[in-house]
Amino acid sequence: MSARRGTTTPPVPDVFDPRLYAAGVPHERYRVLRDHHPVAWQDEPGVLGWPAGPGFWAVTRHADVVRVLKDAATFSSHLGATQIRDPDPGDLPFIRRMMLNQDPPDHGRLRRLVGRAFTPKRIARFEARARERARALLDAGVERARAGDGTFDVVTAVTDDYALLNLADLLGVPPDDCGLLLHWTRRVIGYQDPDEAAETAGAVPPGRAPGNTAAPVNPRSPAMLRDMFDYARALAAHKRGHPADDILTTLATDAELTTPELEMFFFLLTVAGNDTVRSAAPGGLLALSGNPRAYGRLRHGTVGMATAVDELLRVHPPVLSFRRTAARDTELAGVRVAAGDKVVVFHASAHHDERVFTDPHRLDLARSPNPHVAFGEGPHVCPGAHFARLQLRVFHEEVVRALPALRLAAPPRRLVSHFINGLKSLRLEVPA
Repeated sequence: MSARRGTTTPPVPDVFDPRLYAAGVPHERYRVLRDHHPVAWQDEPGVLGWPAGPGFWAVTRHADVVRVLKDAATFSSHLGATQIRDPDPGDLPFIRRMMLNQDPPDHGRLRRLVGRAFTPKRIARFEARARERARALLDAGVERARAGDGTFDVVTAVTDDYALLNLADLLGVPPDDCGLLLHWTRRVIGYQDPDEAAETAGAVPPGRAPGNTAAPVNPRSPAMLRDMFDYARALAAHKRGHPADDILTTLATDAELTTPELEMFFFLLTVAGNDTVRSAAPGGLLALSGNPRAYGRLRHGTVGMATAVDELLRVHPPVLSFRRTAARDTELAGVRVAAGDKVVVFHASAHHDERVFTDPHRLDLARSPNPHVAFGEGPHVCPGAHFARLQLRVFHEEVVRALPALRLAAPPRRLVSHFINGLKSLRLEVPA
């Protein structure tokens, strides 16, 4: 990457190693790929206890990312599922049950079923409750900071609980069980991070099964999801006898939905429905903390909050990458891709593509149009995107009320992951 542009084509930089992302999104590496290697072969060495894989094509330009996401016939979610690392062959039929890992037309059937539960009318009723939660959590964090050293960790004090309580409310999970939702989310999302893996698996090393020091276990495998699925079935049985106005009641009483499908919906909604907001909310604050002028405009209402939320999602997308598998021989950006090859799109790179976004590294809260792909594109666009946007809008409205300035008290601690753009800690200063 040291070669001068215009003279020698720089080598292909690595964007696979999850440890890179603990230092921040590798934007300079993405730029090199977009400019010189828009569809680039990436090796997949063994790392953090996980075995080596066959490698994959990294797709980094916005237009190519959108093409891959829209063309499910060529770039399949079903063949190898949607994570970079290949699942164990014995687990693949199980993983394919999830809507996220299916292609049309099967995907469309499940999407229609969950769409009956994820209605805008139902979600809109949650706005007042979400606002109450955001206000109470922020005020408590500020109060504790003022009584202590003048700082608080917005992740552990506010955004983790905010995302969890909203999700529990929508799903119909009792508030006392929110800790289970967080545990399952961290176990699935944070498996690449040694700190997260150790905390959610006791003394078990990252990616290892209890009592087994040799073979890593995918946290999406049947063995690692058994406790979540047991809980989902028990809660669904309770909802059938005690129906309520929540998503799990709708799913549990839908005659078209099988028990395995219900389990997978609970898994998907628990993890994706939680971690989208859990990652995006502190990520938005991190972006704003580095742009006090933009934050001032937001506080004074000179930019619209809905537009600002989309820009914050562009700058800090909750998902960094998604994998597809080529269903047939094809060509992408002039590169021949063989059937069976893994093809991985990088959202954060697409969001900073100069071919689409003017001055992409500038935070422009009034940016319009803003064709980001934070919630996906094509048949797999997130069915809960409107719910996530509502939560983020309410959250930031309460932030500007509670905090006259956003100043970091310490560098953020980032998740070790090439999948989720997560923050483990974001400590803010509170003015006296």
